[in-house]
Amino acid sequence: MRLEILPVLGIGHVTEGDDLAALIATAAPWLRDGDVLVVTSKIVSKAEGRLVDVPADGPDRLAARDEVLAGETARVVATRGATRIVQTHHGFVMASAGIDASNVDKTRLVLLPEDPDASARALRAALRERYDLDVAVIVSDTMGRPWRNGLTDVALGVAGMPAIRDHRGEIDPYGNELQLTQMAVVDELAGAGELIKGKCDQVPVAVIRGYLGATRDDDTGARALVRDASLDLFSLGTAEAHAAGLRAAATLADGPGTAPADPAAVDRAIAAVAEVVAPGTVFTHVTDEEVRAGLVAAVPGWPAEATGLVLGAPPAPVDPADLVRFGADLQRLRTALAAEGVPSALLPPPPGSTAGAALAV
Repeated sequence: MRLEILPVLGIGHVTEGDDLAALIATAAPWLRDGDVLVVTSKIVSKAEGRLVDVPADGPDRLAARDEVLAGETARVVATRGATRIVQTHHGFVMASAGIDASNVDKTRLVLLPEDPDASARALRAALRERYDLDVAVIVSDTMGRPWRNGLTDVALGVAGMPAIRDHRGEIDPYGNELQLTQMAVVDELAGAGELIKGKCDQVPVAVIRGYLGATRDDDTGARALVRDASLDLFSLGTAEAHAAGLRAAATLADGPGTAPADPAAVDRAIAAVAEVVAPGTVFTHVTDEEVRAGLVAAVPGWPAEATGLVLGAPPAPVDPADLVRFGADLQRLRTALAAEGVPSALLPPPPGSTAGAALAV
């Protein structure tokens, strides 16, 4: 494979209502079937009128930008100072919902295209119907990446080729069957196009030649790149995940698991909170079969399959503040258990015991 990356020069300033197909075909009469056009989302947005008016500077501008950001946000992922990482209504996770103030008048902001896949399909169709060109189109934008510094261009929309090349089931040169390899080829092509487009050179379109043998319509588009939230192991920032955990801890379900808890997990939970509990609070992990049988017999509602934790009561005489601290210690322990995947139920302590509370786990 021999790839060429070619700039499309002379497109100039794009305004609302401009015909992108005509601008590109006029500026690049050398286009060929099978070329891949990497089109900066900003000129797509400008042509489609995805701009909003804001004050040029000052607090009013910041307030207006915040209002626009709220309207483009489906979910806040992370916040650090003035930085907002959000999920857009398209499903993209990116800083400030992709709202851009560069290469535009100071009194305007550029939003992402409302449907980048539809924009890519429309541009591909116009070039095919009016100029007899069979090309693929990628609508690209700049985005940061988790775990890595620096920015790169990625695909927001695509038409004329699949977004992902799936290698699963193929055999590598060593005879191994590939199990997981799915390459986001449109992101790679978008990044390649950015190498010659740049940020200040006013080259909003690049052509990648030699990658495609033939175009192929694909209805999924760049939506194939959006990971489902149920599969996303990093769906929140650290502080936001911590806050969500605290909210969940405040409403812990009251009930033990259907199988005995892993003693090692229970011990880890105890160790996690042992150094921050109030003086006098003692956690005892009950694993002895005879003791557990006694709990089942003596404590109403104690599940036969559950092990137990007995919490020592505050020292006598009991001060109201000690009871508050003891309750906080109990909640800390239940939270630590939940973090280990161990559900628990608060039950009365055994009759005659000096314990303050008991947990079935």
